[in-house]
Amino acid sequence: MDIRQQLLEAFAIEYREHVDVIRAALAAGAEARAPDWNDIFRRAHSLKGASRAVDLPAVEAVAHRLETLFERIVEGSAALDRAAHAAVDLALDRIEACVADLQRGLTPSPPQDALAALDRCLAGPGETDRAGPAPPPARAEPAAETPPPSAPEPAGESGPTVLRVPADAVEALTRAAHELGTALIGEGSVAEGLARIRSGALELGQRAERFRSAADGAGRQPAAVDAKALDAALAEMRVLEAGLLGLARDATSLSRQRSVVASAVEAAASRVRDETERLALVPAEAAFGGFARVLRDMARDAGADVDVSATGLDLPVDRAMLQALKDPVLHALRNALSHGAEPAAVRARLGKPPAMAIGLDVAVRGGRLMVTVVDDGRGPDLGAIAETARRRGLLAGASDPETLLAVVFEPGFSTSTGVDTLSGRGIGLSVVADTVRRLDGTVRLQPRDPWGTALVMSLPLQAARRSLLLVEAGSATYALPSRSIERLLRIERGSVSSVMGRSVLTLAAEAAPQADEAGLTVPVAHLADLVGGAPQSRQAAEPGAMNAVLLRDGQRRCVLEADRLLDVRTLLVMPAPPVTGDRRLVVGTVIVDGSRPVLVLDPDEVVGRAAESRAAAAPALSQRGTIASARRSTILVVDDSITTRTLEKGILEAAGYRVVVCVDGQDALDRLRAAIEPVDLVVADVEMPRLDGFGLLEALRAEPAFARLPIVLMTSRGDPDDVARGLALGADAYLTKQGFDQGRLLDTIGQLL
Repeated sequence: MDIRQQLLEAFAIEYREHVDVIRAALAAGAEARAPDWNDIFRRAHSLKGASRAVDLPAVEAVAHRLETLFERIVEGSAALDRAAHAAVDLALDRIEACVADLQRGLTPSPPQDALAALDRCLAGPGETDRAGPAPPPARAEPAAETPPPSAPEPAGESGPTVLRVPADAVEALTRAAHELGTALIGEGSVAEGLARIRSGALELGQRAERFRSAADGAGRQPAAVDAKALDAALAEMRVLEAGLLGLARDATSLSRQRSVVASAVEAAASRVRDETERLALVPAEAAFGGFARVLRDMARDAGADVDVSATGLDLPVDRAMLQALKDPVLHALRNALSHGAEPAAVRARLGKPPAMAIGLDVAVRGGRLMVTVVDDGRGPDLGAIAETARRRGLLAGASDPETLLAVVFEPGFSTSTGVDTLSGRGIGLSVVADTVRRLDGTVRLQPRDPWGTALVMSLPLQAARRSLLLVEAGSATYALPSRSIERLLRIERGSVSSVMGRSVLTLAAEAAPQADEAGLTVPVAHLADLVGGAPQSRQAAEPGAMNAVLLRDGQRRCVLEADRLLDVRTLLVMPAPPVTGDRRLVVGTVIVDGSRPVLVLDPDEVVGRAAESRAAAAPALSQRGTIASARRSTILVVDDSITTRTLEKGILEAAGYRVVVCVDGQDALDRLRAAIEPVDLVVADVEMPRLDGFGLLEALRAEPAFARLPIVLMTSRGDPDDVARGLALGADAYLTKQGFDQGRLLDTIGQLL
C-alpha cells in the first residue's frame, strides 16, 4: 500500500469524526440547544488542513468556506439561518460523496453547488477575498445514483462479499483465538499422560502374565516351591502393587489436569464464540448511515426543504437483516418525502416549521427490532386512499381508517396523479411490506398527532445476545428481555384488588419506578394464564405473597406474577421454531444449561394481554378443555428434534399433563409395547428415522391394545395427500407446524381425552 493510500484511509476516519460533530451541532441548533461554535470552527479548520495533506482541493475549498462561515458565527456577525443551515447540509453531503467516490476508486465530481451555496451565504463587502471566488453553480447529479458512503457495496458475481467491522472487534477475536490455541496445547500434555498410563498398564499386564504363569507352574509342582521362589513371587507382587498405585496416582493427576484444561478450553471457546457473534452484529449505521444525505439530495432535486434526523444508528443489528431492510427503509423515506411534502405557504399557515421534518429511528423494544420513519407532513389522505382502493376493486363499501391504511401496502397502489423521480408507480410501500413479512415482521402506517405520518416496522430479533430474566410459570421456564423490566416485586396478595373483573395493583412508593408514579394502578396477571398454563401453579408461591415483575412497554405497564424468578443471564437469542405456538407472543428461543430450550416472550404482547385479562380467566380455560382434569393424563410425545419435543413437553406440562418423550417411532412403539406406564394419548411427528409417524400409526392401529389410543400427528408436512394418508391410517387429528397454535393443540387434546 502506497503512502497516499494510507493517508486517504486515515483521512476517511478523521473526516467522519469532524462531519459527525458538525451535524450534531446543526441538530442541536434546530432544537434550540446552543452548540459549541468554537469547537465547530476548529473542526472545519482541521478538516481543511487534513484535506490539504491528502491533496483533496475540492474538499479543502468546501472546508475553507465552512471555516469562514463558522468564524463569522463565533464573532456574532452571522447566524445559522435557514439558508445557511441548508448550505452547510449540502456542503457536508458533498464532502461525504467525494470521500465515497475516492473509496470506490472514482474521480470525485467538483462540489460546485455546495461552493455556490456557501458563497451566497458569505456574500457581502470584503467577503470575496476571504472566501475566494464563487464557482459557477451547477446542478448536482441525482442523489439516487450516489450510494450511501457507509452502506456495503453490492458484491459482483465473482467477487467476495466484503464486510467492514471495527478493528477492536477483529483484535478481540484474534486474542480469543490465541487463548483457545494456548488452552488446546494442554490437550497435548493430557494425551502424553494417557500414553504413559497406557504404556505402564501394558507393562504391568505383562508382569502379571509372567507371575500368573510362574504361579501355575508352582501349582503343578508344589514340592519344587522353595523359599527363594516364594521371595521372588512376593517381590513380583510388590512390584505389581507399586505399579498399580503409581497408575492410580497418574490417573488422578491426569484427571485434575484434564479438568483444568477442559475449563480453559471451554472459557476460551466461549470468548471466541462471543467475539464471533459480535462480528455478526454491525451498527445500523452500516446500512442506513448515508440515507439522510440521499434524502436531502432527493429533496433538493424536487425543490423541497427538509430536515432529516436519524437516531439509534449505533444499535448493533444482525448484518443479514440490515441488508434485507436497506431498500425498504429507503423506499419508506422516499414515500414520506413524496407524499408528505407541502408548499411553504401551507406549512406556515398551519404553524409548522418552514422545513419538513423526516426522522428515522432504530430501536429494540421488548424482544423486537423497531424501525420507524416519521414525518410532520400532510398525513395520510384517507379520502384519496379510499377512492383509489374502490377504483381498483380493493374495497367494496365503507371502511375504517385502519383498513384503509393497510390497503396502501398492496402492490401497485398509489394515490399520486403522476409519475416522477419520487413516487407514482406504487411499488415503494409494497416493497416494504413484502420484505418485512418475509422476515416474519409486521408493518403499519398510522397518522401522527398533531400532523404527519408514522410508518412502523416491527421485526423479530435475529441471532444476538440479549440480557434476559428467566422466570418459571406452570412448571415451564420463559425468558423476558431485561430492558423491559422496571422492578422485581414481592407483593402481598391482599393488596391486589379487582376492578371490573380485572386484577389490579396500586403501586406503593417503594414499588413505583418514579416518585411521581406512586399510586399508579396497573393490571396484574399470572404468566401461566397468559401463555395457557395451569392456574394450580400459583400454589408454588408462598401463602400471602407472590413473586412478580413490573413490566413496561412504552407507556403501558403491568405486574406479571410468576411462580419463581430464576436468574438474569446474557444469552444468544435465536429465531423460534414453528412449534412455539402463538407467534405474536413468542419472539425467539434461548438454550439454557447446555441443551434446554426456553421461549423468549414479547413484552409488548405480554403487557397487552395482561391489560385484557380478567380475574376469572383461569376457570374459562378449564371449561374449554385446555387444562388437564384432576386425574393427570399421560401424553407420549414422539419427535426426533430435541428442541421440538422439549417445547411440546413444556407446553403440555404447563397445561397440567404428565408427559413422556421418545426420539422416534420405533422407540415409541417399543415403550408402548413394554407397558412402562399407561399412556392416554400420543402426539407424534411424521418425519423421523427408523420408523416415521405413518409407520408408527399403522403399527399401533394393527394391535388391539392400541387400536383406540388417541393419536395426533403434528408435522411440517401439510400437503393434502399427507393429511389424507394420516387420517386414512387412523389418526384422530392432523396438525401442521406452520400454522401451529398451542391453544389449538390443547383444545384438540382436551376434546380427545
